[in-house]
Amino acid sequence: MSSSIEIARHTLLSCGLILAIGTIAALFAQKVRIPDVAVFLLTGIAIGPHALGLVHIGADSALNQIILLFGASYILFDGGATLRLAVLKQVWITIVVIATLGVIITAAITGFAAQYILGVPPIVAFLLAATVASTDPATLVPIFRQIPIRHRVAQTVMSESAFNDAMGAIITLTLLGLATGSTFSLSASLSQLITHSIIGVTAGIVLGYLATIFIAHEKWAFLAEYAPVVTVVAVIAAYFAAEGLHASGFMAVFVFGIMLGNKETFGFAMEPGESQKLSEFVLTTAFMLRLFIFILLGAQVDFALMQQYWLSGIAVTLVLMFVARPITVFLCAAPDRRARWSLAELLFMCWTRETGVIPAALAGLLLGMKAPGAEMIASVTFVAILTTILVQASTTRWLASKLGLLETDES
Repeated sequence: MSSSIEIARHTLLSCGLILAIGTIAALFAQKVRIPDVAVFLLTGIAIGPHALGLVHIGADSALNQIILLFGASYILFDGGATLRLAVLKQVWITIVVIATLGVIITAAITGFAAQYILGVPPIVAFLLAATVASTDPATLVPIFRQIPIRHRVAQTVMSESAFNDAMGAIITLTLLGLATGSTFSLSASLSQLITHSIIGVTAGIVLGYLATIFIAHEKWAFLAEYAPVVTVVAVIAAYFAAEGLHASGFMAVFVFGIMLGNKETFGFAMEPGESQKLSEFVLTTAFMLRLFIFILLGAQVDFALMQQYWLSGIAVTLVLMFVARPITVFLCAAPDRRARWSLAELLFMCWTRETGVIPAALAGLLLGMKAPGAEMIASVTFVAILTTILVQASTTRWLASKLGLLETDES
């Protein structure tokens, strides 16, 4: 009994420290006008076991997994709620192509580069490439919450990051099957992707519509007063409903957010006071979860593991950032005549491809399954996370301003 109390005291103290230090870090990020995820990551490294040693929460601990799972889900829901269907109608072709074919193109280019740079077998190189090929919604959604980027660009990048995780996970697990001797079927993989997408989207639509009825319907909104609680329950329900049907839980919560955020389109409306209360709750909750996710991610960076591969990892990440991503964006988005992307918008999308929580989770999965080259993959993945978040996230506002894509630049 005493040991469990001691663990509880230690966990509570760690959470209190993370909240206190993270709040100061957020204030600093606001003052220097850079996205807080980059500052949180550095803060986590500083207070983690490899530096000051103030926080010791293992990557494989139940608390960490709960924070990652629920945190990423809720941040995705928040991102979905900011999207507008009118904008998505313009850019849906780009989103579908870049979140599917785009992940394959990115993984292929990065895989060939990794094979050459790291000198590893092709299957290991492409397993690494698939792990880092998808962009990270837990990173990108908060960035676009804090920086007023032109709506259609921000919403395209956020939507891509929500939908391409399923594709990245399917490619990674397919390659893992090949690496461990399983048979590969292209038709089965495509069928799996389509099925996962349809189920995930359907689960999000159904639960989103139900939640909207209960909090915003003229007659049936008997839970309007408890709208914040309804959103939490519905996010968890959407995730597990999709996962239980072997689909993408993250896709489901994102679509749920779109449904709730566009409730006026479906003829629903909340009382102004209740609507404001819900908005404030979602903003505060998403902030706290973002703070925990990225400080813990920084605290868990294993420098001993990264030491052997940091130089080659940076080389692979540079190919990912400056070769694979631009080629992917121009091949997938430029031909979309409906969206009519400008060169400035395409260049900005080339730069916003942060690697974060989802690739870290996939790398952790490969480590747990003892996949071929798993330690190297985990090392390079963390190098990619550190490089893309610290370099790309912190320069997003500057680049958007230079390209004239800040909302204040539009007249």
